[in-house]
Amino acid sequence: MLKKVLTFILAGGVGSRLAPLTYERAKPAVPFGGKYRIIDFTLSNCINSGLKKIFVLTQYKSLSLNAHLRRAWLILSPEIDEFIVPIPPQMRINKEWYQGTADAIYQNLNLFGDSIVKPEHILILSGDHVYKMDYKKMLEFHIENNADLTISAVEVSKDEAKGLGIMEISPKYRVVGFEEKPDNPKEIPGQKGKCLASMGIYIFSAKVLEEILIDDANNKDSSHDFGKDIIPSMINSFRVFCYPFNKNRIAGDSDYWRDVGTIKAYFESNLDLAFVEPKFNLYEEEWPIRTYNIQSPPAKFVFANVREERVGQALDSIICDGVIVSGGRVEDSVLSPKVRINSFSYVKKCILFENVNVGRKSRLKNTIVDKNVRIPEGEEIGYDLEKDRKRFTVTEEGIVVIPKNYRFKML
Repeated sequence: MLKKVLTFILAGGVGSRLAPLTYERAKPAVPFGGKYRIIDFTLSNCINSGLKKIFVLTQYKSLSLNAHLRRAWLILSPEIDEFIVPIPPQMRINKEWYQGTADAIYQNLNLFGDSIVKPEHILILSGDHVYKMDYKKMLEFHIENNADLTISAVEVSKDEAKGLGIMEISPKYRVVGFEEKPDNPKEIPGQKGKCLASMGIYIFSAKVLEEILIDDANNKDSSHDFGKDIIPSMINSFRVFCYPFNKNRIAGDSDYWRDVGTIKAYFESNLDLAFVEPKFNLYEEEWPIRTYNIQSPPAKFVFANVREERVGQALDSIICDGVIVSGGRVEDSVLSPKVRINSFSYVKKCILFENVNVGRKSRLKNTIVDKNVRIPEGEEIGYDLEKDRKRFTVTEEGIVVIPKNYRFKML
């Protein structure tokens, strides 16, 4: 069964809502949880599910993503038709970049036939969501129902639903209605304030998908998007089913699925990992999340002079390899590899990317600092938002974001 599945991961979106973290990298390549990249969660789900024929469709600012795939994911054997291959726009059909999610697959229809094992099912995933899922269980559901298309769905609040594809289903999980990003989402019958949202996870019959994509490509009025065009066009003519995500619990985790496409969602999801009882468990060995492990020494905490308030400590935080907390204090934060926290500094509710250096007597809160930034001695960030707005990105929620390689002006 699994040998007849070909997987495509859509990883080419601009990610403008996650700027400035996406100024120099694709959204799936943004660091997450200290040591991971966002795409690692989707790829780990594939490998843990036994799916090992994977094309990653890249586009914008793909250098960082390609480098990560090369370092972290060269674990399969092409000799036995196992692979993870990045595919940029090749302009085989026209001279356009990918014009939408459906067009990205359409421009690579040749891959359906070029694979050694001709696929019967096509699994399409997004490379920028955080969750655990056994796709094999969804595939079994798809086959049992003789479906042309199966869409994985999760329950969300009505406010969240406005930015997602919302489904209506029959008692036997047949999709009878679908609306992309509706202004007034339809609620689940009997569940006030709750809606059934597409997770952007699709399993198609390969033959049906090819037929549908060719028709869509010839439709000049189409935006060539799965949510806006493909799914609504299939509901009345094909067997379209909904697969409830709550049927797919992994290692006791709750129904955790996050679209971390905004700074607010990204910030909250990262800090949640450091909670005493996080909603999303990274420490379950049954379903490992794989990534590239940087070659760096263990984390170290030095100085313990309480009288001078020079204490190297971290509380309720994630601390990666190579971090040195040298006489500073860290609380409720996520520190990526090679971060240094210097004496008398204070870091609270922050996400610090690789190679960030926090100077002595500096104070940071509610701040994301991208790679290779050196915070000067005595700097305060997150305490005076008007001052911060003159230099950095500050969200409506008061989250400060310092871009990669930022250089502070020396007074």
